[in-house]
Amino acid sequence: MLRREIWTDARGTVVRFNLAYVNSPIYGGDNGRVLGYDTAHGSYHRHFMGEVSEITVERFERIEARFYREWAALVKGMRHAEN
Repeated sequence: MLRREIWTDARGTVVRFNLAYVNSPIYGGDNGRVLGYDTAHGSYHRHFMGEVSEITVERFERIEARFYREWAALVKGMRHAEN
């Protein structure tokens, strides 16, 4: 499951977000979140299979693009592992 939550201000500027790839069979910790980016704790950070790391503040559009690239690579890698 992909989750995309974005909050904006009156001008349309992203002020908070949560992007997540949830797949409990792959990773059971962190409520099944395999990969994610969010601002839930007051800073920009990345989640990957339970590990959390701060990221350099970038424009939301770049973070979102990075998330989708990483998600696509994970899914592609899983398909190759199944064959």
